[in-house]
Amino acid sequence: MKDAKAIANPSLPHRFTSNKKQMQKKILLIGFVILMTSTLQLKAQYAKTDTTYKRWFVGSTLFLLGNLDRVNTPGFAQLNVGYRITGKDVMSLELITWKHAWPLGINPFYNKAYGTPEEKYPGYIREYGFGLAYQRYFWKGLYVAVHVMPMWQTFKNENGNKVGNGFIIFNTYRAGYHVKLFKDRFFVEPSLGVAGRPYFTQMPDGFKQKDDKWPKWTPEPGLHVGYNF
Repeated sequence: MKDAKAIANPSLPHRFTSNKKQMQKKILLIGFVILMTSTLQLKAQYAKTDTTYKRWFVGSTLFLLGNLDRVNTPGFAQLNVGYRITGKDVMSLELITWKHAWPLGINPFYNKAYGTPEEKYPGYIREYGFGLAYQRYFWKGLYVAVHVMPMWQTFKNENGNKVGNGFIIFNTYRAGYHVKLFKDRFFVEPSLGVAGRPYFTQMPDGFKQKDDKWPKWTPEPGLHVGYNF
């Protein structure tokens, strides 16, 4: 059953989509502001070769702020635990969950089809996964990274009833910059990448028809934050 407010005012879904896109842009703006304010310290931070560094870190992503969306809340959670093997090589474990009611191939940052009723699944998908990420630094704070994450899916209809299970492998390839903050106690990592699914199982009817219309890979910005210890 459709929401009564949406029936009374058919422009509401589009207004909600616009609000979500504005929130995503604000999150990216926060990251760029942090990066710009930190560049004044970059020369001092990297002027000398580090002889010691903290091996462990925990972190997440500033895209957690997307949970503030009161209309299409993704129920997003992410925890990263990492270990610096050397000053240039980093491995981390990522635990993550989210839900989405539109195909992942619709990029919400530049595709107007995201959030439209026409492209919405007949319900939503809840996903849980854990992954491994490898980062390689090759010039100061500049790095490339590979994230490989198997994820288990639960498909639910508009009434919240389960209609199927699935499995995907969700990979991301990134290039970004590691910015040290507060004497290397914290860090932020703005990045750009490509994310997608090299493997996925069959979707239930209705979900599959929507998903097949869109690419399995799409550009993805990143904005990770963390605490070193």
